[in-house]
Amino acid sequence: MKTSDLFVKALENEGVEYIYGIPGEENLDFLNSLKDSPIELILTRHEQAAGFMAATYGRLTGKPGVCLSTLGPGATNFVTAAAYAQLGAMPMVMLGGQKPIRKSKQGRFQIVDVVNLMKPITKYSEQVVDGNNVPAMVRECFRLCSEERPGAGYLELPEDIADEDSAATIFDTVHHRRPDANMQSLEQAADMIKNAKMPLLLIGAGANRKRSSQALKDFIDKTGIYFFNTQMGKGVVDERHERFIGTAALSSHDFLHCAIEKADLIINVGHDVIEKPPFFMEKGGTKVIHVNFFAARTDEVYFPQLNVVGDICSSVNRLTEKVGKLNQDLSFFQRVKENVDQRTTKYFEDRRFPMLPQRLVKILRDQLDDEDIVTLDNGVYKIWFARNYQCYTNNTLLLDNALATMGAGLPSAMAAKQLNPTKKVVSVNGDGGFLMNSQELETAVRMGLDLVVIILNDSAYGMIKWKQEGMNFEDYGLDFNNPDLVKYANSFGAIGHRPDSHDEFQSILKHALNSKGVHLIDLPVDYSLNHSILNVLIKESEGIK
Repeated sequence: MKTSDLFVKALENEGVEYIYGIPGEENLDFLNSLKDSPIELILTRHEQAAGFMAATYGRLTGKPGVCLSTLGPGATNFVTAAAYAQLGAMPMVMLGGQKPIRKSKQGRFQIVDVVNLMKPITKYSEQVVDGNNVPAMVRECFRLCSEERPGAGYLELPEDIADEDSAATIFDTVHHRRPDANMQSLEQAADMIKNAKMPLLLIGAGANRKRSSQALKDFIDKTGIYFFNTQMGKGVVDERHERFIGTAALSSHDFLHCAIEKADLIINVGHDVIEKPPFFMEKGGTKVIHVNFFAARTDEVYFPQLNVVGDICSSVNRLTEKVGKLNQDLSFFQRVKENVDQRTTKYFEDRRFPMLPQRLVKILRDQLDDEDIVTLDNGVYKIWFARNYQCYTNNTLLLDNALATMGAGLPSAMAAKQLNPTKKVVSVNGDGGFLMNSQELETAVRMGLDLVVIILNDSAYGMIKWKQEGMNFEDYGLDFNNPDLVKYANSFGAIGHRPDSHDEFQSILKHALNSKGVHLIDLPVDYSLNHSILNVLIKESEGIK
């Protein structure tokens, strides 16, 4: 069998449904083998966007998403997406091409050592040097990328190896159960929780699995413990729950941090130091139990006193049995919850235009069903969504708080809609981040997606402006001019809208959510409260006593 045919068979064996990317001449044997496969090629307009789509596929399914590039500049365009998947714990496999390795007539033209380039930001990065190695290498790459902590992998198939014959056969995919936590560590954790005066539960991204969601809800219901989450842990447990305090969108000084400061024990489920810290540990301060698939990586701001290492769902279920109903007086946390709810909803009914991001949060939450999906690019609005947008189930607010890269919002929404055709999907982007991968509007239209894309237009890099003001620097170097985004959207075959009032935006959004096609809404945004609330008010607030 031709090696490129064998490679495609190995991918089919892994259950691959889609390959996102841009082929080059070094991939033509592979492309020819792929044309008769049930695997569908989704041609994108930039390799970075293909990587973001593949990573989002992995995030939503738990199976590695797959993307494809040619050699040199095509493969180097994967670097940001590789880091996005690796830091965000999203299973993804990148496939790259390369010049013939046994004999080349083009010298070093376009040749970059991509395998070694990818090693620091992937779990696996190798070049195929013999067609007979393909089945084992594909199996190993998919295995490593899927296992906790999930991440990215890279496989490079040179042009001459793709064309040679191979007699190798495919390996079976062998699944396994993750081991349970040691009973002694579970007993110790249960004792620490029962003996604490003010225990508090934190839910992080690693708990964002459906089995863990039910286990954590049972733990909260049966113990009566209060909980908060990280940005990437949103929706693991329904945030309408009576014991939910809020989301730690900032690392310190937010309204919910008075609960963290009062707690003498935090049960930290599914978090690691790669996600921006939801709080800072201090010597002699609040104790932390780390519950995860792997032990905590010690850091200056995170050094748990106990590791409970094993399958998260199993660990939480056993802790539920061992802890039982808590007898501590936790009424302080209820007062924190009421204060946080009051603070975060304050501007929900503000009808000013340009629109406050807080008001946009409220409008979207009202118009979307429980399992509809919002994806975010990266900008200051991400903080408002993390703090103010309630998630009712997991993976319904897709944001990145690990690499926190711009340009991922639109491709992420496209993959989310492809996988969830019956759900409404809204992509919220800043004007800066949107224009980094805006060419994928053409891909979305070609795919026939029904998608709503909201551009928060302030003609500036608003996140950095907020930071600049918070550091008392002069306003400098962060303003730009945008194209006519309505005409821009229309030129791709999408439908552009530009509301002139609060009510017109509501009407346009309702129409777009219930219509076919890709709808882009150019929405003027008012960031005037960013500094006064996020830099000043929360730091001056005395909190709950």
